[in-house]
Amino acid sequence: MADGCGCDQHAQKYLTVPEALARGLAIADPVTETETLPLIDAIGRVLAEDCISKVDMPAFDNSAMDGYAIRTADMSDGPIFNLPVAGRIAAGDTGAHSAPAGAALRIFTGAPVPADFDAVLMQEDCETTADGIRFTRRPKPGQHIRRMGEDLKAGAPILRQGCEITAREAAALASTGFCEVTVFRKLKITLFSTGNELRQPGEPLGPGQIYNSNRYMLRALLTKPWIDLTDKGQVEDDPERLEKALRQACDNADLIVTTGGVSVGDEDHMPRLFAAIGGKTDVMKVAMKPGKPIMFGRRGRALYIGLPGNPVSAYVTWQIIGSQMMARRAGLRHMPPTPEQAVLAEPLQRQAGRQEYRPVTIDGTTPDGTLQLRLMAASYSGRVATLAQADGLAVIPAETKGLPKGYRLPFLRF
Repeated sequence: MADGCGCDQHAQKYLTVPEALARGLAIADPVTETETLPLIDAIGRVLAEDCISKVDMPAFDNSAMDGYAIRTADMSDGPIFNLPVAGRIAAGDTGAHSAPAGAALRIFTGAPVPADFDAVLMQEDCETTADGIRFTRRPKPGQHIRRMGEDLKAGAPILRQGCEITAREAAALASTGFCEVTVFRKLKITLFSTGNELRQPGEPLGPGQIYNSNRYMLRALLTKPWIDLTDKGQVEDDPERLEKALRQACDNADLIVTTGGVSVGDEDHMPRLFAAIGGKTDVMKVAMKPGKPIMFGRRGRALYIGLPGNPVSAYVTWQIIGSQMMARRAGLRHMPPTPEQAVLAEPLQRQAGRQEYRPVTIDGTTPDGTLQLRLMAASYSGRVATLAQADGLAVIPAETKGLPKGYRLPFLRF
């Protein structure tokens, strides 16, 4: 019998990772509210509109080198060329510049190239004389000149909606004249951990107690310029307190992230409590290792992701599924992780059935330059130190059992 959560958590079949991710992305509809900010304040935010260049890039023909502007048509047949230098142009000069026929102009990188000059000679390719310059290699027309609009024409697209404004995007926007941009509002996220056994670093540990590493791990993962994070810390395994915390979070946040309490034990309250406050659960079981107990669903506009309590499981499920749901909810274009190809440095024996994300270290390369991966401990879901020591995750297909040394498989680098 279903428990009101929108799925029967006991009868629901295990979903593959692609199936679970597809369901998660389908319910993670992006926020629509926007705000317009000065470009300097929009760095790190999510762009809410396509941006079109306001100017040609470059805005004028300019020199790509320090050297000498010349007219190739004025040159003799060589093999040695001597030209007088009739003037000087620096970057930022705005006056008109001219020179008599057969004369060069000293020019610096970024300086405007006069319309009747068609090449720039690098200063390294010539020697100065008492009368001007001497060189032996005839420049070609257009050499070392950056033509107006060759990078970007006015009216051409620069950036698409849904990109994060990092260093490259900020530079592109500034160089094309954007003083302000429209971005999606910050994504409101509420985070809390469940479990009576949890203590904060610095507190004494009693019997059966552990430090709450998940809180700090997720704080690091959720500290972004486009996130407005509310960290509720730890909520005790008391159904009344958990339900109150979950209800308040759903009322105020776009996304709620919790750790622990999402399996089927007597103290795993979150699936039942989410249903009790009107939540609809879309996923409860995923055929992945680690991270089989992960749940996510919706209550009104709020998206809920319940991660496992074991820290490695929480990290892996967040990176593989949760982070992509969050990014879509924030308005970011979907950019799935791109794995590298690597080979096993040693054979592997495992039980088939779930797609596995095994922490690995890089152990050199093969003669053709392919990364070799050395597997870390087979039992690792609770070993948080393993994450800090690993270089990434090897993706082991669900159907595989024994894998030989040299087997090629995807690798997700940290």
